[in-house]
Amino acid sequence: MLVEFTVGNYLSFYEKKTLSFEAKGISELKENVSSYNKIKLLKSAVIYGANSSGKSNLLKALDSMRDNVINSVKLNDYDELEYTPFLLNEFSELEPTHFEIIFIIDDKRYRYGFEYNLNQIENEWLFIGKNSKTEKPYFIRTIQGIGVSDNFKEGINKESSTNDNRLFISLVAQLGGEISKSIIEWFRSYNVLSGITHKDYNGFTTRMLHKKLEGCEKSLRFFQTLKLGFKEIITNENEIDLNELPEIISKNVKAKLIKELSGKKQVVLKTVHNKFDKKGNIVDTVLFDKDKNESQGTNKIIDLSGPIFDTLSLGKLLIIDELDAKLHPLITIHIVNLFNDPKININNAQLLFATHDTNLLSSELFRRDQIWFTEKDMFEQTDLYSLYEINLPDGSKVRNDSNLEKNYIRGRYGAIPFITN
Repeated sequence: MLVEFTVGNYLSFYEKKTLSFEAKGISELKENVSSYNKIKLLKSAVIYGANSSGKSNLLKALDSMRDNVINSVKLNDYDELEYTPFLLNEFSELEPTHFEIIFIIDDKRYRYGFEYNLNQIENEWLFIGKNSKTEKPYFIRTIQGIGVSDNFKEGINKESSTNDNRLFISLVAQLGGEISKSIIEWFRSYNVLSGITHKDYNGFTTRMLHKKLEGCEKSLRFFQTLKLGFKEIITNENEIDLNELPEIISKNVKAKLIKELSGKKQVVLKTVHNKFDKKGNIVDTVLFDKDKNESQGTNKIIDLSGPIFDTLSLGKLLIIDELDAKLHPLITIHIVNLFNDPKININNAQLLFATHDTNLLSSELFRRDQIWFTEKDMFEQTDLYSLYEINLPDGSKVRNDSNLEKNYIRGRYGAIPFITN
């Protein structure tokens, strides 16, 4: 499970900012909290903010850290790193990007991070323990070299094998280190999805429904609960229609594609709808092509079902930018409740998402420590803070019985657009 994530000098984040899933000592909605070795962690968190305030950049940072860890071993000696620092001051491009993440694996708390520029990893570190007070260093890397402790036997004598542009943890995992491999697998386990372009995970869901994989039955019950209009989903394997290749493709490329795809099949999802007579009796069923005949919102719900129920089944972390796009607020609330409900989320999965939908700003859905805001300062740097942390003008904290949606729209919590006349 994710405990916290810190980012600095990345896109609109210059100063280090931390998103925390560690629950505060407040009494509301205790069912939204799970416990791991006396650490109380939130099952979901939501991020609000004006357009261009940095919501998406925070999620991109999590995705970028994941990509760096997973793909580091693929780099050649002189490959440049994906370095995208803050650009709006004179010195940020001379400083490294900072990523640090704390997470739980098998009741142990891992704190791992690194700093890098365009050409090299400047710092890298790993600490493991039951909690922050008992954590021990496993390795610490600086520009001068890598120091490996006796706790990290799998990393001993491998220091000199690490190139300047590669992460030490990734190298040790590649060489068979068990601790390192478990860390890499944790990074592989979470996904950052777009709530606008959901075609990226369409294939995952299609395969799940076609192969009847883990999550399939729950997805089908999910569709029935939401009453999307169809009674069931079926899958068919059809030969790929090579006549539908775009005309703008060159003749050479088209010929190559025809050769590669000829005789191959693709899985197509069909929704099954009832057909009625004049008296309202069901007389037949009609198959709809999911992509062509169903609405964009229904397509998104179907496509999202795969990642949602895979995450819930395996107790993973799911991150979605603009979850609310194309969805009715009640459906978004239902998705959030899948994660908050301890009877459904039995494996302590977590959901992090960004949204503009103020209908979700309710103390009946979220605790104050689950609601986060992004806001840019006068220097165009993103600030990140939770509702729990806000001090109101009179010095008081936000009350749990406050009208959160109304107060947010009125600007009491910041993180709204300033529109000039």
